[in-house]
Parts: sequence; C-alpha cells; structure tokens
Amino acid sequence: MKVFGNTAQKIFFASWVSLNHEQPDDKNSGSQNYSSQKPRFDCLKPLRRWVNSIEVGDRKMAHRLCKLIPSQCPFERDVNLFGKTLFHIPPMCKLNPLYNELVGLRFRALCYLADQCGEDVSQYC
Repeated sequence: MKVFGNTAQKIFFASWVSLNHEQPDDKNSGSQNYSSQKPRFDCLKPLRRWVNSIEVGDRKMAHRLCKLIPSQCPFERDVNLFGKTLFHIPPMCKLNPLYNELVGLRFRALCYLADQCGEDVSQYC
C-alpha cells in the first residue's frame, strides 16, 4: 500500500496467467473438449496431394526437379556495406504453403538418382 498525501491507494500488480480452456473429460457431463472441433477447410489440400503423389521414375525428370527446386532459400542473405552487415533478410521460402511438399519432391528425386540410377548427387547439394 502506498500513501499519497492523506489518501491511501492500493496498488495491485497483475501478471500474465495462462488459462487452460480444456475441460476435463467427463462422459456424463456432456461437455465437449475444445480440441475435438472440426478442422478448417484447406483449399490447397488437393494440390498438396497431387505434389505428394508425383512419383519420380525418369532420370531426366529427376534432374529437372533437382535443378528447379533449390536446396536453400535464394532470398536469404546479409546486406553488407563497406564490410559491415547492415541487416539480414530471413528465408522467405517457408512462407510458401507448398514448401514442405516441394522439399519432399526434391528429396524423392535425389533419392531416385542416388539409389536407382547410381549417380553422384553432390552437385545438387
């Protein structure tokens, strides 16, 4: 309690508290668990399925995929001026909603070239 002149004021300190919104599982109460809500509609799901269903079975196609899909994000870089780093541009590829599927497709192409064709894939790393 702090005193300012004649009046006494109470000062309360609040802290951030994490509230658990999940309710206990009680089959008799009829309460629903928040984690059992319906999943949201994913408009890119058909495209993700199509990319994941691509099978690499041709040497030329595997080489093209490895050349087209970069192994590292081409946008990530440090901006330097007179030998001093001004700022860093973070990788933007993870903003792509199909990033994981494309990386998986590139990996399947690399595995096909290395395992089935017996080629050296170090040029694509």
